[in-house]
This record gives sequence, structure tokens and C-alpha cells, in this order.
Amino acid sequence: MKCVFPFVLVLAVSAPAWGQTVDSQGAKQLSDDLSRYVGKQAINEGILKVLVVGDAYEITFDLKAIAAGLPKQDLPKFDFPPYTLVVKPRGDGSWDVSSDFSTSGSFEVGNPDGQASAQIAIKDGKFTGVYDPKLAAFTSGASSMAGMTMTSRMPRQVTDFSVGSGSSKFSARESAKGGVDLNLTQAVADFGETVKIDDRAVGAIKASDLAVDVTAKAIRTKPFLDLLAFAVAHEDQDRVKADQAELKALLLAALPLWERIDGTYTFKKLAIETYAGDFGATQLSTAFGADGIEQNGKLDYAIKASGLTFPQIFPGWTATLLPTDIDLNFGGANIDLDSMAKKAIEAFDLNRDPPLSAEFGDQLKADFMAKTPKVVIGHSTVKNKDMEIALEGEMTFPGQAPEMKPDANLTVDVAGFDKVVANLQEAAKSEPEVGQYVPAALMVKGFAKTLPDGRLEWVVNTKADGSVTVNGVMLKPADPAVGDSVDDGDSGDDSGNDGGDDNGGAGAKLNP
Repeated sequence: MKCVFPFVLVLAVSAPAWGQTVDSQGAKQLSDDLSRYVGKQAINEGILKVLVVGDAYEITFDLKAIAAGLPKQDLPKFDFPPYTLVVKPRGDGSWDVSSDFSTSGSFEVGNPDGQASAQIAIKDGKFTGVYDPKLAAFTSGASSMAGMTMTSRMPRQVTDFSVGSGSSKFSARESAKGGVDLNLTQAVADFGETVKIDDRAVGAIKASDLAVDVTAKAIRTKPFLDLLAFAVAHEDQDRVKADQAELKALLLAALPLWERIDGTYTFKKLAIETYAGDFGATQLSTAFGADGIEQNGKLDYAIKASGLTFPQIFPGWTATLLPTDIDLNFGGANIDLDSMAKKAIEAFDLNRDPPLSAEFGDQLKADFMAKTPKVVIGHSTVKNKDMEIALEGEMTFPGQAPEMKPDANLTVDVAGFDKVVANLQEAAKSEPEVGQYVPAALMVKGFAKTLPDGRLEWVVNTKADGSVTVNGVMLKPADPAVGDSVDDGDSGDDSGNDGGDDNGGAGAKLNP
């Protein structure tokens, strides 16, 4: 628990309203309340101290004392100054919280491959916020810093990381569905990371700006703290076994963990330096989204980039094929984690080894797949000045283990296909090896359906029986069943599939 103490401290300022009178009795009450989340040993050993300073409490924890409790061979050196929070009661049960998190220090870590070390420095780090114990969250807050540097050293590798000035804002409010709705925004300048191996630079990532935006709906902050308190009070394994009924109740109370979490990371003027050359993007963003532990949950991921550039390691003729902009969207749907979690919580027994049997795990997996979870490709595009490729589709695995062949549908639209072929034909005049790709491109075009706006479309269907169709044309029949004869040579479709699932070439659903 000492390892997570710094994180816990800002979440656990939870003295009751009557203890908000700033005096020695209030300091003791605050210490007792914090000990529920960090352990009484942290108080008794002076790792955490609560002092009265004017009209506020000063909560200080000694980082070196935390490190001293770890095995010397794991952490032979640790040199950081104490960290302090100033908390002041607001009279309504909430607290003003502030800190100067500027710091400079270093540590070493032992491992089988040799010593590893790191030096960290944060300049002019400031934090202020309002913490509400009833929500177990900051209702508002902000932080800023002038910059941060970190250098990590391993036996053969050195990594330098740095960011310039940065700031963040965050807020929370009670959710209508229980728990707390949270929002965090962060911006830093001059992001950079360089890696050297044997004193040779092997890679670097640089960006002029990095922006982060995270939102969470109905996150179960108080049940999380209750679970933390249980862990602190049950460091002994035998106590956990004796009170596992309480643990199960706390785990169930924490479900579904949250309703939804979404986040976006955006880099501007991104440059990736490698041995092969430099990759770049005017802007690159990655986004994620995840439902909580639900019966019909969704996962979403997205990668979007504009102004892509590539090093000159590719043949010249590929320049017309390389993308300048991408917008990729993928994820999952029909994900039933709720049933899995509840069944696992109900079934586990810490008095057994393992707590869940292998047979139970196999049944849990089978039940999960029986709900037909989907792999989803959302509307995605890849384009450059000559062409644009748009695609979307989904995949399921309807079979039973171990035979779980995919059932997939994919629609691909291409604008500018003829321009691509013309570019290949032109390149083949000076680079004859390119000519081998032209017949293949023309063959692919032969399977396409031309849409009213001139785009080419391929609707690809693969079935769990092994059959494959493109725009309704059977390219591969179903695999013969065990004991069935193979193709009887009558040119008929022995799969029993009439190839009718071609979606009519209705490419408009892509709306590229």
C-alpha cells in the first residue's frame, strides 16, 4: 500500500464536517480518516504527518520513508524531497486543496539485467482544487508547470523525455445515474522523447503541442475508495480469505465501474525520427472510448492524421499510393462483461488454488462468445491527392470452440482507382518491375461495381462455412463438411450458398 500512497492521498481527504475546525483535534481526526486508505502504519512511522498551519492543515508524506519500506535490492537508491498538500476547510464539508509539486530527484531500481536509474525534475509545479468527500472527487481544479524532464538509464539504453510549459483543468459533478461525471483537459508544449542505445540515437518523437481531453460518466469513485480501504485493512492474506464475502459485496457495489469513458490525445507538428528516416504529421490524434461493465458494451478506437510525410525509403513509384490523410475507426460491440464479472465474483473462492477453476474459465469464455460479440470497422478513410479509399464492416465468430471461423462483411469504396492504375502504368515505363502490379489491379477492378458517382465498390462477405463472395459473385464455395464429398465437377455451387448477399452495391451507406 505504500507504493500507491501518493495517488491515494489526493483522493482521501475525507474528514467529516465537524472535524473542519482547524485545531489539533481536527488534525488527529484527519489522520485517522486518512489511515483508512493508507494504513495506520503510515501514520505511526511518520510516513504521513498532519500538522496545523494557521487556518489550514498541512499533509506531508515522506517519499524516502515509503522507499525505505521496500526491499533494498529492489530499490537501492531513492532521493526525493517530501511532498506536501495544504488542505483548508470551506465550511460546507468540502476542502480547498493546494500544493507545490515542483521537485527534483533520482532513484535506482535493481533488476536481473543490471541497475536502472532515473532522474526527474518538475519546475514550478502548482496545483489547486476543491475536493468534495461526498463525491470522493474534485469538483474543480487546475494545475500548471513550467516544464518537466526525465532521464532513464538502463545498461545499454538511455531515454530522455521532456515537456515544456503545461496546464490542466478538471471538474466533477454528481451523476444522475450515480457516481460522478468527470472531465479533464490538459495541454503541454514542446513534447519530446529521444532513445539512445549504446550511445547511438535510434529514435525520437517530437511535437510542438500535446492536448488531452478525457470525460467519464457515472464513475464509481466511492466504491473504489471502499475497495481501497478493504485492501488496506486486509494486507494479511488469511484476513482476505476470512472476509471474502465482504470483498465480493464491495466488488459488486463497484459495478459497472463507470457508464462511459472517452478520451482524445492530439499531437501537433509531430515528427518521428528513425534510422530509416523521418516520419511526420501536421496533426495526429488518437481517441478511445469504453463502456463500463455492461451487458451490451462497446469499445471504440480511432486514429486520425493529416499532412502525413514519409522518409525516402520507398520506391519512387509508391509516392502516388502513400496516404496523406487517414481516419481509422474500429472497436467492438455486443460485449457482455457484466455477466462474466458477476459470475466470476460469485464463483471465486480464495480458499482454493486457483480461486477459479480452469473449467469455469472455459465455460465463462463460451458464454461470452455465445452473446456474439462483434469486431467493428467504423467508417474509415485513407486518401491522398489522387485517390480515396473508404471502408466499413463487422466480424463475428458464430462457431463453437475450437472451430470459431469468422463471419465477416466488408464494404470498400475507392475513388480515383483509374488514376492509380494510370500512375502504375506510367511508372512501369521507367521501372519495368512495376508492370507486374498492373494486371492484378485490373483484375481487382473486374470484381468491382461502379456506383453512380463513378466510385468503385467491393462488398466482400465471408461466412463461417468458409465461403467468400464479392459483390454477390462466389469466389470460394463453402468448405466441405466432414464426410462430405468435395466439388463434384458439375460447375454447380456445392456450398448451398446462392451468393445473394451482395447488399445491392448500395455504397451510399458509407457516405464518404
